[in-house]
Amino acid sequence: MVAVVPSAGAGAAPAPRIDLRVLVVNDGGASVGAIAAELKATGVPYTVVDLHEPGRPVINEAFLGDTLNGTPRAKYQGVVLPNADPFGAGSAEGAALTAYERTFGIRQVDAYTWAHPGVGLDHTSDGGYAGPLDGVEAAVTPAGRAGPFGYLDGQVQFEDNSPAIGESYGYAGRPRAGYTSYLDMPVEGGGRASLVGEYTHDGRSELVVTFAYNHRQRQFRLLARGVVEWLTRGVHLGQSRNYFSVHVDDIFAPDSRWDTERNCTPGGFGCASDGAPTIRMNAADARYAAQWQQSSGLTLDMVYNGGSGEVWKRQNGGSDPLTTQLLADRAEYRWVNHTYTHPFLGCVQDTSTVPWQCAKDAAGATRWMSRADISAQIRDNHDWGVGKGLTLDSTELVTGEHSGLRTLPHQPVDNPNLGPALDDNGVRWIAGDNSRDPGQRAVGQASTVPRHPMNVFYNVGTAAEMVDEYNWIYSSAADGGSGVCETNPGSTCLAAPLDPATGYATHIVPKEARTALGHVIANDPRPHYVHQSNLAEDRLLYPVVDRVLADYRGLFADNAPLVTPRQRDVGRELARRAAWDKALAAGQVTAYRVGTTVTVKGPPGVAAPLTVPEGTRRQLRLGADKFGSAYAGSRSAWTGPDTPRRAATLKLPTARPRHAL
Repeated sequence: MVAVVPSAGAGAAPAPRIDLRVLVVNDGGASVGAIAAELKATGVPYTVVDLHEPGRPVINEAFLGDTLNGTPRAKYQGVVLPNADPFGAGSAEGAALTAYERTFGIRQVDAYTWAHPGVGLDHTSDGGYAGPLDGVEAAVTPAGRAGPFGYLDGQVQFEDNSPAIGESYGYAGRPRAGYTSYLDMPVEGGGRASLVGEYTHDGRSELVVTFAYNHRQRQFRLLARGVVEWLTRGVHLGQSRNYFSVHVDDIFAPDSRWDTERNCTPGGFGCASDGAPTIRMNAADARYAAQWQQSSGLTLDMVYNGGSGEVWKRQNGGSDPLTTQLLADRAEYRWVNHTYTHPFLGCVQDTSTVPWQCAKDAAGATRWMSRADISAQIRDNHDWGVGKGLTLDSTELVTGEHSGLRTLPHQPVDNPNLGPALDDNGVRWIAGDNSRDPGQRAVGQASTVPRHPMNVFYNVGTAAEMVDEYNWIYSSAADGGSGVCETNPGSTCLAAPLDPATGYATHIVPKEARTALGHVIANDPRPHYVHQSNLAEDRLLYPVVDRVLADYRGLFADNAPLVTPRQRDVGRELARRAAWDKALAAGQVTAYRVGTTVTVKGPPGVAAPLTVPEGTRRQLRLGADKFGSAYAGSRSAWTGPDTPRRAATLKLPTARPRHAL
């Protein structure tokens, strides 16, 4: 694979070669770690020098550059430092970096430093601020909007998730000559002081960040894209989007209801069914879902069980207004096969013990659902959907409870009959539960597509039921809960049980929306999943998703819309990322820029993610076309070779964004 961007500077002096790789100098701090995590997540190659590692490379002229075929080479297109001078005043390494940045026009990010004249800011005692930043309403300046942070709407509020815990600390200083503020905050006495800005001096440019952060905090996640764009001048390997897809499982099927007296779910293991009412959407719920989609702009993925709907219809006098309404609106949704009647597709379950175990035959071998039975569930549901006029992709499948796939601790391996049954039906993308099986992996010829579970329970129809079960799980035993939050190291207990009347709206909704939005702005394409019960009765899903959408649209400009891929597209994205990461780890990628010419070489069959300025065009044999797709002020795409030359040619625009100059 070769991608080439030809130079527009005919007759200009020979330009140096600048490799598309970032140097990260790490002191072990969270801020440097956050930037490194962003580079990794978006596919940008980088090299880490650990300041605490014995025998680490010395950063000198030979480490930073050399000459290839008579052309000077800069080995790194940008440098990330823990602070403005991690080597100490007068150090040889600091001097080598300074000379390198001047010679090749390389930019430097100071991941976290204090406000002082050495970074172009007044001391905080001169009209600035030093202290906690929890809850502070910072804002992107006009220069930031015109520069690297033009994908943001303006406001950047610092997280304040717990009044008992300090989450952010920083320094805001007033700019001096040579400093352009990109993010600032109000300070006492009037006016504003900077938290992020560009300091140009001595022939060099530094992006100065004067607050501490980690890679999960929202304020960093909002700024991370712009940091990378500024550092690389808008031309780099890697790309990112903000993704949000929502799967609604069990469409046409009923879901069991939480028993608030016994604190269990009838029909579940250890909770006998006694005819307790189930939860199922009705026709009014279906009409509301279609109307909500139109007003929200988000299309739901309806993950359906046709056979379960047929059973419901037979048990209710042969009439099913819900199915009638959903099918009348079928073109409004995307549809995904969820098997015909939602059986468990793994081992035969022995429920005589709690927790359940896989049943064994007389020889002690695990008993599995057969290949034929699994295949029938897939085939019959697909055929039912086609017969009802649903538009389907037969390569996509979600099994009931993600069954058939390994389920720890009960079933530590996949049902060996699952892969062959998937192959029998042409399934290539099978959903998994990201909380249990986060990595993409092969099952037969299919690959898993991990999905994020939203913590809106499948077995509740009302807000009061939701709070009751939530309190049972997340309250201590002393407060009347199960106490599992005390024994599970991955959980925490509520300070006090939530109020059944208000707990859903005031605690659960903002908490779950914050979690989901965290996935959205982390370049994570994995879908979120809920259940049809969450669209019924109190319609618990909508407040959470409405909050996610409102918060997102309040943060991001129109040039960074939500991307809502369907399951197959998520699978392909994850597979491409895995192949790219493998090629980078194996040292099989060479990428560099000479003037305005960029070359990318990698192993055959591996697509490269590439981000370039708006206006870049890809040269074809006959004419040219725009490269990639527009997103957040840039253009980006997975790009492969032009057959048969194994080369792609792109031309940068003559006018480029300020942050790319």
